[in-house]
Amino acid sequence: MPRNLLITGGTGSFGNAVLRRFLNTDFFDEIRIFSRDEKKQDDMRHFYKNDKIKYYIGDTRDRLSIDMAMAGVDYVFHAAALKQVPSCEFFPMEAVRTNVMGCENVLESALLYGVKKVVILSTDKAVYPINAMGMSKALSEKVMVAKSRNLNGKGITFCGTRYGNVMASRGSVIPLFIEQIKSGRPLTITDPGMTRFMMSLDSAVDLVLYAFEHGRNGDIFVQKAPAATIETLAKALIELYNVSNPIKIIGTRHGEKLYETLVSREEMAKAEDLGNYFRIPADTRDLNYGKYFTEGERKISEVDDYTSHNTERLDVEGMKKLLLTLPVIRKDILGEDISEIYEP
Repeated sequence: MPRNLLITGGTGSFGNAVLRRFLNTDFFDEIRIFSRDEKKQDDMRHFYKNDKIKYYIGDTRDRLSIDMAMAGVDYVFHAAALKQVPSCEFFPMEAVRTNVMGCENVLESALLYGVKKVVILSTDKAVYPINAMGMSKALSEKVMVAKSRNLNGKGITFCGTRYGNVMASRGSVIPLFIEQIKSGRPLTITDPGMTRFMMSLDSAVDLVLYAFEHGRNGDIFVQKAPAATIETLAKALIELYNVSNPIKIIGTRHGEKLYETLVSREEMAKAEDLGNYFRIPADTRDLNYGKYFTEGERKISEVDDYTSHNTERLDVEGMKKLLLTLPVIRKDILGEDISEIYEP
């Protein structure tokens, strides 16, 4: 039986990394790229020249366009989202339409067409959110969990993955710092003590594979990762590129947090430690609370959130070592040829 994968937001950094992982394997016979960016789809078409990839132009806000791409699909990785924190602060309803309603459209379409498994992509900003982007992603998680409650016996699984900062992804700070270094400008940081989780795209894709294989309905899988201050990241890049660009502090942007939380205290009380990952199972109770004993309250008071302030902290040398795993850094610093890697 042929197996087909649909990647929403497949022209972005994360969707593209998932595509690269599966493209040269026999796991899927067809990989469908769904996005609204016709230019990037055309770029990918010319770069990959691979008949296994099929391209669908559409928007997750438009249910009909999703349905056209969903027919005949077995697995879905839902990465399409608005993820820029400042722009979502100014246009919060756009974040709701794409990140919440778009997610619901994908899940409803998958249910209609008998997809076997859907894995949605979420973010650390969904935990204790203070900005519109995080709030909308938190709601998308809630939508997934709520819909998963009614799927037992239907042969379909909805689950999710949650990540911290994926290094060098499109729109992240590392490409900005590299551009500032190469143009001789100061590296602009908002707060030197601000911490962020640091993980590579490849390690993040490992979690997607794990979720496809082991995910149960309503599960959210969280990748464990080290963290670093933004100042440490800037200093590591300055040393790697052997430059003397100054660091300029510009102040916190709209909606930024001092540190990010990947797993809340309440979630940690019920989370399963899987070594490199946490599995956060869904709360399967219904609204008849009288049937249940109150559980976990004592445990909640005894555990801490899993945050970028209390995880493993990288120093400059550790940050440099991690940065040297990134293709763009290896190209610039070590002169490696990365022409076979598509960069969105």
